[in-house]
Amino acid sequence: MAKRYRPVRRDQQFLLPVDMGEWLPADHPVWLVITVVAGHLDTSALHAARRTGGAGAAGYDPDMLVTLLIWAYANGVTSSRRIEAACRTDVAFAVICALDVPDHVTIARFRAGFGPAVAGLFTQVLILCARLGMGQVGTVALDGTKIAASASKAANRTEKTLRDLAEQRVAAHAAADAAEDALFGEGGRGDSVPPDAAAPGSRGERISRALAELEAGRQAAERAAGQAEAAKAKAFRARQAAGQRTGPAPAAAQVELARERLARAQAAQQAKIELRAARDAAARAAGHRGYKGKRPRPHAGPVAKARAKLERAEIAAAERERRAAAAKGPGPVRNITDPDSRLMPTRAGFIQGYNPQNVTSADKLIIATELTTDTTDTEWFEPMLRQAQNAAALITAHHPAPATGIGLFLADAGYLSEHNLTTPGPDRLIATGKNRGLHHTARDPRRSGGTANGPAVRAMATRLATPDGITAYRHRGHIAETPHGHIKHNMRFRQLSMRGKPKAAAEWTFVCTVHNLLKAITTGHLTPHTLLTL
Repeated sequence: MAKRYRPVRRDQQFLLPVDMGEWLPADHPVWLVITVVAGHLDTSALHAARRTGGAGAAGYDPDMLVTLLIWAYANGVTSSRRIEAACRTDVAFAVICALDVPDHVTIARFRAGFGPAVAGLFTQVLILCARLGMGQVGTVALDGTKIAASASKAANRTEKTLRDLAEQRVAAHAAADAAEDALFGEGGRGDSVPPDAAAPGSRGERISRALAELEAGRQAAERAAGQAEAAKAKAFRARQAAGQRTGPAPAAAQVELARERLARAQAAQQAKIELRAARDAAARAAGHRGYKGKRPRPHAGPVAKARAKLERAEIAAAERERRAAAAKGPGPVRNITDPDSRLMPTRAGFIQGYNPQNVTSADKLIIATELTTDTTDTEWFEPMLRQAQNAAALITAHHPAPATGIGLFLADAGYLSEHNLTTPGPDRLIATGKNRGLHHTARDPRRSGGTANGPAVRAMATRLATPDGITAYRHRGHIAETPHGHIKHNMRFRQLSMRGKPKAAAEWTFVCTVHNLLKAITTGHLTPHTLLTL
């Protein structure tokens, strides 16, 4: 039982120790982050982006700012205003900035100016982890995840809507110019360019950029579709010329073939008419009235049938185009807040975001990362495989123990293709279906390859049907998906703060850098003692 209560003296001076080093325990993780940035990372690229020597107040040290952002992202604080507030209320944040609190504008501008410097920080932290004995690259796994952009789905617009918005802005600017001309006269302020007409990053610029991307995508899709139809028609004609069985004519060739049949029928009918005229002339020359028999007409017989077939083919082609247009719906959209972001499918529905690709080592280090705008993963297997090989070589070169390169590369069914299975590189296991299907196949090998296409895919399905194959593949989930869960759940990072792919990619790379540094601290590889040995 307490004898009495402790006094609460809020007016007491020097409640905190005079030495800031005593504000937190010596084993607090923030000291490790401060030491790593100050003594083990090359931040010259961040310093080069800053300007000093001019008029005005002194700037904030980039080392302090990047340390502040690392600690903030590690603790789920991404808002620059919340970071500024934490510097005034949280002891760890106050220690980092040494009570010289940067305002939120400084923090936001520093983060927006990361650029290529973040890639250097990612590589340096990866080397640091390798020197600490981390980076088990014998088995690595590739996985993609969807991350929300700093934009709303409601800001998506179709090509028609974007054109209407662009026309409205042009009309608004013209009306403003006319009003200023009437107010200030010609040649005065009335003919000046509106302040946001060409400002980088303005709404007008984003609308123009989104519209240009949609137009380019539509033209590319039309060219691709036209080339595919032309290839089908060419193959059909080649079989027709060789006397082979052709089957039904491709849709793109039906109207053209009908026109050719009509032209042949008209030519044959015209030949009959000319022949009849020649026979009539010969009969009259012989003193007769003319050649006996029915006189051929230009639009009768086979010509009428061929023309009717052409009309039916044109009607069918128009109906196909109408159905295709109706099936497409409103068409592709672009976001006017972040034109680089895309609608991404997730289990919970569509989000406006990006599709980052990460390669993870067996001890959960992200060794390669790329922020993409593709909704599917297949095309990113080979680029990420090459990045992972380079990262593995880097880790091996700095690892204290003898290490080898990538022995097994794991990926889920989203990366399945003949090309990805046969491209040069390390041994790999790529799922040929969903996890449940793979487990059924492992228990019943007769089910392997049921939906496989191509020899490499069938061979992979057979391999995954073996106990060794399915056992090795089962490591993919906890290797590849654990870092994504840590980033989204523990670090509470579910939405990017930066807009535009270059800045968003820099922020995502920074998040992966923070993840790796935290992994080194939480696993006990990074300690004050190990830092002294580096």
